[in-house]
Amino acid sequence: MDIQNNLLTAIQAAEEASKVILEVYNTGDFGAEAKGDNSPLTIADKRGHGVIAVILEATNIPLLSEEGKQIPYDERKAWEYFWMVDPLDGTKEFIKRNGDFTVNIALIHNHTPILGVVAVPVTGEVFYASKGSGAFVKRNQKTEALPKRRNWTLTEPGLRVVASRSHMSDETQQFINSLKEPVLVSRGSSLKFMLLAEGKADVYPRYAPTMEWDTAAAHAIVNETGLRVLRHNSEEELLYNKENLLNPYFLVK
Repeated sequence: MDIQNNLLTAIQAAEEASKVILEVYNTGDFGAEAKGDNSPLTIADKRGHGVIAVILEATNIPLLSEEGKQIPYDERKAWEYFWMVDPLDGTKEFIKRNGDFTVNIALIHNHTPILGVVAVPVTGEVFYASKGSGAFVKRNQKTEALPKRRNWTLTEPGLRVVASRSHMSDETQQFINSLKEPVLVSRGSSLKFMLLAEGKADVYPRYAPTMEWDTAAAHAIVNETGLRVLRHNSEEELLYNKENLLNPYFLVK
């Protein structure tokens, strides 16, 4: 498995998808409709998926995308490697036109994300990482390494806590209330993870529903900065390609 070559392909796919998503965003005609779970779906989701699927097809690695066909667990459980994609993470933010949406592409190996790309269509930023090779951000034609994060404890004062703009649960509020002098930072989509990856936040409690494609790419990136994505009340990290693709609650720190 040529991880670095696949990383370049994933970056290309994310950047090309960002272009078509931005075209829809700039028209203001999103063609929004409700999916079966009442979450929104736009033309941009569909076009982004189409672009990514075509580019990743050349890798001959199976693809599991939020907007792709639903693949039975009996088929995908045998996959050693597969792409996990959310062509437009933060559709609610997209519709609100606040810029906080991303393109997420991850490569999963035996339930673990080993490569991740998070592209931000509005700014052109691309965050990426592969296992053991560090994490980076491409911004304004320059590439910078993301810093390794220090270890700290939840008892420290003034921790910067990432809270969702659209999903503040009672459990999240209780967690925040348990901290000493917390400072709240708010972003949408995978940009919440990227705040931690860049050292602009310290902890991200997610005590609300997410799907595997919402977290896989960002998970790979924050791991390369020394952070962990831990299941609620556990020291075990999130796993991918479960029979039920819904994530448990988790804490990034």
